[in-house]
Amino acid sequence: MGGKAGLILIDIQAGFDAASWGARNNPDAEDRAAGLLAHWRAARAPVVHIRHVSTEPGSPLSGPGTAFKDGVAPRGDEPVFEKSVNSAFIGTGLEAHLRDHGIADLVICGLTTPHCVSTTVRMAANLGFSVRVAHDACAAFARNADTGWRQGLAAMDPQAIHDAALSHLHGEFAEVVPVATLTERAP
Repeated sequence: MGGKAGLILIDIQAGFDAASWGARNNPDAEDRAAGLLAHWRAARAPVVHIRHVSTEPGSPLSGPGTAFKDGVAPRGDEPVFEKSVNSAFIGTGLEAHLRDHGIADLVICGLTTPHCVSTTVRMAANLGFSVRVAHDACAAFARNADTGWRQGLAAMDPQAIHDAALSHLHGEFAEVVPVATLTERAP
């Protein structure tokens, strides 16, 4: 890893409190993301916030659901990029911002592990960024896995969804690590 390490917090929004997402794993993900954010701020290291603004009628990630959760809301000059698809790089100025600020190494956390986190991590790696994922500052929901595509396929547990998504990223697109590893030293 070389250059500045930037922290990207993805979609940690009120809309994910909606019951329609179903069961989730890692209920402490937001608190761990807040701790990681506090560490980055204390080091005066670059922070970027991503907000999902859904274009789907009735989505929990529209209207009031777009509000950032307490403890991870942007401050002052911390940039916010809004998206309406899974990747934080599509239709936003994220890549240009990172390159303009010399940020080559990324630490990514947020919601949800198999969708917006995974898609953003994959694109970041494909764009040449070095990526670490703070696995315990991410979470998945039962709704993240629609098993209706195959008759007889059992519903998936949110922890299994989370673990599978991270396993697909680790070693190929990113290094998957706990928040404690990231806070042992300056960003």
